[in-house]
Amino acid sequence: YRVVSNGRGFSVTKEIIVEPTRPCVLVHTKIAAAPSLKAYLLIAPHLEGTGAGNNAFVIEASGRELLVGERNGRWLAAGASCGFSKLSCGYVGCSDGYTDLSQHHKMEFEFDQARNGNVALTGELDIAQSKEFTIGLAFGETLPNVISTLFQSLGVPYKERRQVFMRQWQIATDEKKPLEKASGDKGHLFEASYNLLLTHEDKLYQGAFVASLTIPWGEARNDKDGMGGYHLVWTRDMVESAMGLLAAGNKAAPLRALIYLAARQDDDGGFPQNFWVSGEPFRNGTQLDEIAFPVLLAWRLHELRLLGDFDPFVMVMRAVAFLLHRGPVTGEERWEEASGYSPSTLAAVISAFICGAAFARTRNENEVATFLESYADFLRAHLEEWTVTTKGSLVAGLSRHFVRLAPARNGEAAHPGAVDNAMLEIVNQRPESPRSYPARDIIDAGFLQLVRYGILAADDPLVVDSLRVVDAVLKIETPHGPCWHRYNHDGYGQRPDGGPFKGWGQGRAWPLLTGERGHYEISAGNDARAYLRAMEQFANGAGLLPEQIWDQEDLPAAQMRCGSPTGSANPLLWAHSEYVRLLRSSHDRKVFDRIPEVVARYQNATANSTIEFWQPAHPIRFARKGHALRICASAPFRLHWSRDGDSVWRDSDSKPTGIRGEYLDLQPADFDPRIQFTFFWKDRGRWEGRNYEVEAY
Repeated sequence: YRVVSNGRGFSVTKEIIVEPTRPCVLVHTKIAAAPSLKAYLLIAPHLEGTGAGNNAFVIEASGRELLVGERNGRWLAAGASCGFSKLSCGYVGCSDGYTDLSQHHKMEFEFDQARNGNVALTGELDIAQSKEFTIGLAFGETLPNVISTLFQSLGVPYKERRQVFMRQWQIATDEKKPLEKASGDKGHLFEASYNLLLTHEDKLYQGAFVASLTIPWGEARNDKDGMGGYHLVWTRDMVESAMGLLAAGNKAAPLRALIYLAARQDDDGGFPQNFWVSGEPFRNGTQLDEIAFPVLLAWRLHELRLLGDFDPFVMVMRAVAFLLHRGPVTGEERWEEASGYSPSTLAAVISAFICGAAFARTRNENEVATFLESYADFLRAHLEEWTVTTKGSLVAGLSRHFVRLAPARNGEAAHPGAVDNAMLEIVNQRPESPRSYPARDIIDAGFLQLVRYGILAADDPLVVDSLRVVDAVLKIETPHGPCWHRYNHDGYGQRPDGGPFKGWGQGRAWPLLTGERGHYEISAGNDARAYLRAMEQFANGAGLLPEQIWDQEDLPAAQMRCGSPTGSANPLLWAHSEYVRLLRSSHDRKVFDRIPEVVARYQNATANSTIEFWQPAHPIRFARKGHALRICASAPFRLHWSRDGDSVWRDSDSKPTGIRGEYLDLQPADFDPRIQFTFFWKDRGRWEGRNYEVEAY
């Protein structure tokens, strides 16, 4: 990256690279200015991702003075090829170099240490002899290690390091599929997106892709907020990144991502909501789409014969077992705010079961495959019942449409018509605003994932009507093109006065949603170029696509311009992956993420759902007449049951599902008009202690 800063009477050009063989950042700098100009280096160490509790020192090593920071045994050292005239360290806002220069317009402080605080390191660069120099910022586990790294890096001419750096990037991008012709900016955003996706893979934990190297609205946050930022692994975002690289032609990185996820998977088949690259959980919410996404990636790599010698079968079966026993109600949907039946989550889950079944058939485990397909069919058959309102009032004449989310909790099951009467809590509202709204009148475009994977056709009347509501409620026009809000009443975004989000704000438009709409248009046989061009315009000059853009009139006082980034995450790698995949889909004239097995089952042939599923996590109260009732549990059981009106109680033993857990099938006559039952848990040797009831309808 090259950064050019022009000021009154001077120009500074900084070229920034990572030292190719060591943990050291190099900043090669050229200054064009009058001889009297002075230049300073200011460093605010946030070692271990935290501003508090850092230590700062001025030290001497081998006759050279250096700036050093440390926190809990993590070190950094800064030096310059030109050397320093003065050095100091202090506490931010009190005795640091920025405060010093602001007050005195020259460096008067020369403190040699500042311990246990929010510290800053300052050095006056000795540019009297030459205004071209290289700054090194090295990291290490011990002080001798970090000093050696710094000296080794600065001891090699910068041009040599730059050549190696460039050569490594050229090797990394050799596999890239040329998609520039499909772009409207001669490939500028494509190149930036591809490089950013590669950059966000951790270098120690290979295959670990973080969502973004940012903390949204970081200027308004501190260490006490408990905000991990976006430099964490979300399996959803990570698989989106891997699929973006795959769409661009990269064959190696997506496999590294899958292997990393398989190694991180919990024993029960799940994944934490998000986690550090080391695998340590950060938040432990349950998001079913995050369990489904690795299955979709595994099947795609299998289809493309890119798995090499890695076998993901166990990972896939554990994941679908988790989805079976913990779904279909998700603890959080893709916006991470509420639990219930989510169209976008169900799209990923249904697709994961079909991909899991396809994996099982490759092993000739046809009974397992049929079991998984039956559950996917059950979910598909209830999509409308769970996620479609018939009483929507957002747009006159369009009362039937998908909702953003039908509220429910794990251990609950919806009854017919529940979505029309449920209230959805939205937690990011300003204090004086309502927090609960009728679920039937909260919409987002997550249902488009059903079209993307092939569960629903693009011209399905329900999809078309839902899109009309989405466009009427969520669409905005910017100088760069159309964009969409996540959902109505969203409060996660820049405040109306341009201030940062702090617990509440106003939801803004998300560029990645423009990409999702572009994918829908391709599914419908339309041209997606307008959506590609809009995303290219939403990016800043360096090619960074933001999480959100400002969607009101320009607000110069807050530096907010319509269609330009807000203070949210920038870049958001999900948005970059969406752009790359839209390029690929536009280039190929078919949706890159489309799953042929899903299309074959739900569009080319009509899957006939004949089984209703009952699970402890989803204890349905009503089952369709003429269908079998399948009782599923994660442990072996004996079912003690009686048809309503029948004094005879029967005992029936479960059998293995073939993945994890057990099941028992009851015939339609067994629960017409209703059935009562309880469990004897064989592994625990005890009774459930309560009765359940299912009624035919």
